[in-house]
Amino acid sequence: MLLATSLVDDLLGRFGYAAIFGFVAIESIGIPLPGETMLIAAALYAGHTHLLSIEAIIAVAAAAAIIGDNIGFGIGHWGGYRLLLRYGPYIRLHQGRVKLARYLFLRHGGKVVFFGRFVSVLRTYAAFLAGTARMPWPRFLVFNASGGIVWATAYGVAAYAAGNQISKFSGPVDIALGAVAVLVIVAIVLVLRRQERALTEKAEVALPGPLEEP
Repeated sequence: MLLATSLVDDLLGRFGYAAIFGFVAIESIGIPLPGETMLIAAALYAGHTHLLSIEAIIAVAAAAAIIGDNIGFGIGHWGGYRLLLRYGPYIRLHQGRVKLARYLFLRHGGKVVFFGRFVSVLRTYAAFLAGTARMPWPRFLVFNASGGIVWATAYGVAAYAAGNQISKFSGPVDIALGAVAVLVIVAIVLVLRRQERALTEKAEVALPGPLEEP
């Protein structure tokens, strides 16, 4: 844990906002990199050290999410479903995850693009699936931009508050307040993951058996 924290601090110290942009954008394109973890770590780092601006962190993360998702949308639009089935397992996108994303996207459309930003698997692949399903780009952009801005703001502000508590107070009780704020963030993530498992079961019922290429 200490090693991971040191590595993140080193990346942020060396590359600053570029590290945030890179992690978030690459994850949004469809490569499973911990973009959300970098956002939270950067906001905690800013709250603790005040070496980065939380406003800039949120703006950079939102821009990276929007740009990365639009690249992913383009890849999905031109590469499509066949590419997803053929090469998905190489990026840990097995058929169960394909079914989950397909099920949610086909049933709920724009809501998947918006709320998918807050769910780990969908955050990486929803834009690709939107492109694959030929969702109209203007409509995709509205939901995509809204989700990216709300996601970056919510996670950024919450984590920054936690980091600020840690830096502001030095006593054990006040440190505990910062720890509670961090635990709230963890609890939110765990709730989303539980929903993810339940939705995966529904997707299997709706799309039983192996997925076939068109």
